[in-house]
Amino acid sequence: MKQSIFVTLVLIVSLGVGTFIWTQLPEYLQKGGPLVAVLIALVFMVLCFVLERLITLRIARGKTSIQSFFRQVITLLQKGDYDGAVAVCDKQRGSCANILRAGIERYQQVRTDRSLNPEKRIEHTQTAIEEANALEVPLLERNLIALSTIASIATMVGLLGTTIGMIRAFAATAGKGGVIDAEQLAVGISEALVNTAGGLTGAILGIVAYNFFVNKVDSFNYTIDEATYEVVQLLKAQEAEKGA
Repeated sequence: MKQSIFVTLVLIVSLGVGTFIWTQLPEYLQKGGPLVAVLIALVFMVLCFVLERLITLRIARGKTSIQSFFRQVITLLQKGDYDGAVAVCDKQRGSCANILRAGIERYQQVRTDRSLNPEKRIEHTQTAIEEANALEVPLLERNLIALSTIASIATMVGLLGTTIGMIRAFAATAGKGGVIDAEQLAVGISEALVNTAGGLTGAILGIVAYNFFVNKVDSFNYTIDEATYEVVQLLKAQEAEKGA
């Protein structure tokens, strides 16, 4: 599914869910006004993006442990079994495996090309790895900006609701004949506080989720960089042995 379609669907469903839940809330929470439905929708969007990120990162890790997979690849490459290394990558099917497979396959294509010197063969391999990495990394980082944006929007929506509630509360203190409309005052204060709480809830969830996944992606990218570096160094050493 395209990213734009996914985000649009999440937005539409979230607004529907937010509106429905708002109508089922206790009366004192409904007094927060329609903006409460928007805040509920934003929280629901955060939960949807968190679920999507968890699934995506789980798929990106592949079917087996990355450490175990990498040891297998290194062992096979040291034996010169490039087809076996590619087969292990196909079996693992994670982001790291996809990147390493691209580099190993390119090296297989150029390692017997006598028109290329060892440096050029390694350069072609590194280029293939970089191209594969450029395709995989955006998938790992997808929707992180959305989480950060939702956190900011939730804060602003909550503040807007708070402001509207305070305006209503102050308007109640300027009743006719100097009489304070206690009911309207209470409604205004309730609206302000409910929206403040909703905005803070959405912002906190969004920020925590964003920082959690940024840390996960950074750690995963470091693992990929370390793995590709070791593979390239191993291939360089093999090229040096061939030329010796």
